[in-house]
Amino acid sequence: MLAILHRRIRMIQFPIVLLAACLALTQPAAGQRIGKQTGCYAASLAANPNRPTVADPADITQYGVLEVEYGWDREWPVAGTRQTSLGGLLKFGMLCDVELRWDSTAFLSQTDAGGTHRTFGDTRLGAQFRFYRQTKRVPTLAFSYVGKIPSASTVDGLGSGYVDHQFKFLASKDIVRFHFDFNASQFLIGRSQGGFDRNQEYNLAFSHGLHGNFQFTGEFYGDTKVNETEPGYASSLWALVYVVRPRLVIDGGFEAGLTPGGPQRHAFAGVTYSIGNLYRGPRR
Repeated sequence: MLAILHRRIRMIQFPIVLLAACLALTQPAAGQRIGKQTGCYAASLAANPNRPTVADPADITQYGVLEVEYGWDREWPVAGTRQTSLGGLLKFGMLCDVELRWDSTAFLSQTDAGGTHRTFGDTRLGAQFRFYRQTKRVPTLAFSYVGKIPSASTVDGLGSGYVDHQFKFLASKDIVRFHFDFNASQFLIGRSQGGFDRNQEYNLAFSHGLHGNFQFTGEFYGDTKVNETEPGYASSLWALVYVVRPRLVIDGGFEAGLTPGGPQRHAFAGVTYSIGNLYRGPRR
């Protein structure tokens, strides 16, 4: 047991060390010089939630800002199985158009006919590069890469134990009073025989203001077949979002699969908060 725990801790140390190294390379003084030269700094802190949709926005966290998202999920992936998780995403606007991302699941529990099994979840580390900012006719465009570090336990089947990769193209556009996010992803899924299974995911998310600080968000997305035992599926997601302050956003909603193979039911709630600017930019 101690050996397994030690192994898990060592695997989680890697993203922490890498993130710390990136922060060390972007010292406040250097960040301030770049910000003044390019006008990267925003006038005030405002959150850029990736929650609650599966799709991510093409726009990134504000320059120099450290932002956190954290949420609770309750999912019924198949009949007779219940899964609960707590996890978050830490984002840092390292450059004007480059965001570092560290996604981890602190707690994962699954209950089925065999009992309840608990573990750390997997850890994901990546970056997003925005290469075009929205104009009247063209959406914001970006590309991202995320690699999965297999930190979840494989004993109870909650983790695969293999490294995965995700390459994603993102586009975001404001049209009339709606905001749209489109993602197209290529997955490389590690397998026991060596090499990777491959599949794709396509997402279209949209949001619209309701009243005051309330917003409505919806999404349709689908995954192609991974292999003979994991078929493709389509799903839908619906949520309410409330902007407490520009830097603090809360959300809650549910997901319902549209075809066999998708989530039967999925409820979630979470929060996004801009912690602060690590460079010497303007205050709030």
